[in-house]
Amino acid sequence: MPELPPGARAGSSTLLAFDYGLRQIGVAVGNSLLGTCQPLCVLRARDGIPDWEQINTLVVEWQPGLIVVGDPLNMDGSVSPLALRARKFARRLHGRLGIPVEMSDERLTSYAVKSEQRERGHRGDYRAVPVDSHAAELILQAWLNRQSA
Repeated sequence: MPELPPGARAGSSTLLAFDYGLRQIGVAVGNSLLGTCQPLCVLRARDGIPDWEQINTLVVEWQPGLIVVGDPLNMDGSVSPLALRARKFARRLHGRLGIPVEMSDERLTSYAVKSEQRERGHRGDYRAVPVDSHAAELILQAWLNRQSA
């Protein structure tokens, strides 16, 4: 069973995950004790900057013990410009909220989510019908899987 790292909110098995993007940020919620997660919502962002009040509202509602942010590395494992911005977002989350934040490799999650959603009938207009919360769910599930390995 996965355990939260030291410094996580005592007694809280709830996790929030973010799939960082410049226009949209996907959010998923999970439970570290059950090893489960589900997509939650998509937040709009302006050049990667979210509405921090929306994030505060989610944190107050869900009371996470830990936040996981997707790390969009290049396929060769090198750090991409977007990964630098995602890491800055993660540092800001920790600084503003005081909740531990961990990065999680998210290579191929967007591809996997888009493929899965196309199989379910998504027409490909990802701006009108975003799938970012599903990508956040995959990021969180991969993190949970690594914790239980």
